[in-house]
Amino acid sequence: MITITILVENTARGPGILGEHGLSWWIDTGTHRVLFDTGQGMALTHNAARLGIDLALADAVVLSHGHYDHVGGLEAALALAPRAALFLHPRTIEPKFTGTDPANARRLSTMFVESESFRTAGRRIVASREPTEVVPGIWMTGEVPRTNDFEDTGGPFFLDPSLIRPDPLLDDQAIYLPTPAGMIVVLGCAHAGMVNTLDRVARLSGDAPVRALLGGAHLENASPRRMDETVRALRSRQPVQMGFGHCTGLAAIRRFWSEFPGACLQLHAGLRLRFSA
Repeated sequence: MITITILVENTARGPGILGEHGLSWWIDTGTHRVLFDTGQGMALTHNAARLGIDLALADAVVLSHGHYDHVGGLEAALALAPRAALFLHPRTIEPKFTGTDPANARRLSTMFVESESFRTAGRRIVASREPTEVVPGIWMTGEVPRTNDFEDTGGPFFLDPSLIRPDPLLDDQAIYLPTPAGMIVVLGCAHAGMVNTLDRVARLSGDAPVRALLGGAHLENASPRRMDETVRALRSRQPVQMGFGHCTGLAAIRRFWSEFPGACLQLHAGLRLRFSA
């Protein structure tokens, strides 16, 4: 049995569960446990304790990209999980900013990640652009090729506070789990594009069917064409189950629920999903 628990999400349900702008997933295959992203850091350890999840049992921590709402809790997570390996794209450590005016540029990266303070004695670090098996049965996509002409990073992202050097967010990646019933795909923010990410997983899996597609899709500022093409791609892939949250945007989520009413579920911190292995 594969159990996927949302530890951090913008919304929350359940006694004492906190919501926070960010994402963190606890993926348990029954034999191995992976923490995928860590939220901003305020809700992670609190929600894990409320949900009876011991972060010290993590075999690995995987980062989807270097934005604070996905890596802010990394320092606390690693302190609690001294034996967990850390998996990330090499460009996750780059300084990251957003804004439309340099006078009000906002830093999206964290000093803990930028300074590579996660490199401590005895910690296994895997910085790779390639698809990598994190633990048996759980893979990270590695760098996602940008192969279509309708997806972008989803916002004004830069590598410098002067907002001169655009950040292509090449560090963006997802997690996928092959199962006999199809692929379970877990997104961070899909800055590479959800369709590009699904195409990547399809190439890596021999075009296996999509059993579940979960996570953030950064479609808040999506053009009508991008939304239409995304819906078209989902109709083609026909995920059995879909859940979108965090950075997806309410209009996009509403569109998906309208187009795929029987497949959609609501994501929130405290949600546990179980899949037969």
